Amino acid sequence: MQGFIEKPATIVPTPNLQDYDETHKTFRWQDAYEKVEWFEDGRLNAACSAVDRHARSWRKDKIALYWQGDDKASKYTFHELSNLSNKFANLLTSSGIEKGDRAFIFLPRIPELYVSFLGILKTGAIAGTMFSAFGTEGLYDRLHDSGARYLITNSELKSRVYEIKDDLPDLEQIIIVDETDVRGGEISYPVEMEKASGTFDVAKMLPDDPAFMLYTSGTTGKPKGVVHRHLAIVGQHATTEWVLDLHEDDIYWCTADPGWVTGISYGLLGPWSCGASVVVHGGRFGPEAWYSMIDQYKVMVWYSAPTAFRMLMRASDAHKKYDLGSLRHICSVGEPLNAEIVHWGIRTFGLPIHDNFWQTETGGILIANYLSMPIKPGWMGKPIPGITAAIIDEDGDTVPHGTEGDLAITPAFPSMMLEIWKNPVKYAEYFRAGWYLTGDKAVQHEDGYFLFIGRADDVINTSGERVGPFEVESALIEHPAIVEAGVIGKPDQLRGEIIKAFVVLAPGYAPTDDLKDDIRKFVKTRLAGHAYPREFEVVETLPKTRSGKIVRRMLRAKELGLPIGDVSTLMGDE
Repeated sequence: MQGFIEKPATIVPTPNLQDYDETHKTFRWQDAYEKVEWFEDGRLNAACSAVDRHARSWRKDKIALYWQGDDKASKYTFHELSNLSNKFANLLTSSGIEKGDRAFIFLPRIPELYVSFLGILKTGAIAGTMFSAFGTEGLYDRLHDSGARYLITNSELKSRVYEIKDDLPDLEQIIIVDETDVRGGEISYPVEMEKASGTFDVAKMLPDDPAFMLYTSGTTGKPKGVVHRHLAIVGQHATTEWVLDLHEDDIYWCTADPGWVTGISYGLLGPWSCGASVVVHGGRFGPEAWYSMIDQYKVMVWYSAPTAFRMLMRASDAHKKYDLGSLRHICSVGEPLNAEIVHWGIRTFGLPIHDNFWQTETGGILIANYLSMPIKPGWMGKPIPGITAAIIDEDGDTVPHGTEGDLAITPAFPSMMLEIWKNPVKYAEYFRAGWYLTGDKAVQHEDGYFLFIGRADDVINTSGERVGPFEVESALIEHPAIVEAGVIGKPDQLRGEIIKAFVVLAPGYAPTDDLKDDIRKFVKTRLAGHAYPREFEVVETLPKTRSGKIVRRMLRAKELGLPIGDVSTLMGDE
């Protein structure tokens, strides 16, 4: 078991979580709803809650968005964002959009993406976001299944849409953000935005009215549409304060694309609702580019993914060229955070990196290492106030501390998904005996912290012992020759399964037999004798989703010659 890392003494934790145990014991979401100023006659609109209420206050001239591209930059106040999103809402309304229509965004991370998202919500329509790297299959699956009437894209990306448009009977309007001369069935964003009014009567929505939707990557079937409601912003606001410790005078950078739920919940809605200034990097990933962003914009709170941190760790001393002294809090999401990365954060930035756990389906953070509590490296942390997390067995009963089981959550919290689009059967599969099932195996320690073991179908049974791939991967990346690792169970007549590791080597190391033997010995000193990999394969890259999760099913499928399944959300070259 890893020891605790105490929080840096110079950091003041969020006041309402100074006493976590007391807050968790007494907090009720219903009390939060009654105190929230965003409700009017029991109605709200997430876009108004995030931006417009600030535009009507003393914050109206405060910078809400700093946008940095590869070769240009721009910034927008809360008033300007409110005005532009009102214009876009008027554009949509004049073209016939109705409450409940699906309007999807297919854009790179440019300001028009953020304006469009807010504008769609203001009309009462449902916003959908898609990564700009999607190919035609990924686009078709989402646009066809959702029955999207509207699509917002640009001149570069629209050619992919036209390859499949004849097979999308519901798609009526394509809005092009960077063209003035458009063909039939298209709307020019620049032309119509110039004409549109900056005032708009924002649709007042019921808390359970749908606001946005994202598609999860499928394993064997097609991606499934996860729908979130306007009420979700209450939970996103609270967890932004509790976990990210975000204050309105903070400069905040969430590196996630809005095609991923983190880019919506904690890239737009949560931080803006807290009145913070959000930084967006529209260019490519690169250690120097990223460190330059922190230096240039004096980023104080940084939220990224373990994959990104491992890539930065691989870049060694690149950070030394930049002034990163503005950083006061760093958080990680997307996959479990290896303990080694927590320690790297301390060595590199003088700050530990705080892990937290949640899913597309939950819309907001569930379990976290809070700034006000010690970090337990490798562990996910403790549940947020207002929910209960537990480890349960197949009958839905809780198991003793220290026992592996299914990680389950009480489902009554505001950011929980509203539905799976047109698939009530799939939605029902998420629940058992009053619990929401995450699909993950985990352990709870008697101190209340939770340890991630692995996805239920990723856990390896070798020689009668159950091994979580995450613990093996974490041990592997502590070796200086390894920067990334993915572990699977491979069928074996003697042991049932053996552990096979796919590893990415650091620069300067060659995949020799001596190195593999050294890695085996290294891992054996850190894990039980049955838990070390009996096979190694050196690879250039590991398959990952755009949220940074290692896709072990793809490693397993390629190893065993099985179908790969949906690949539309995999990370690729951009």
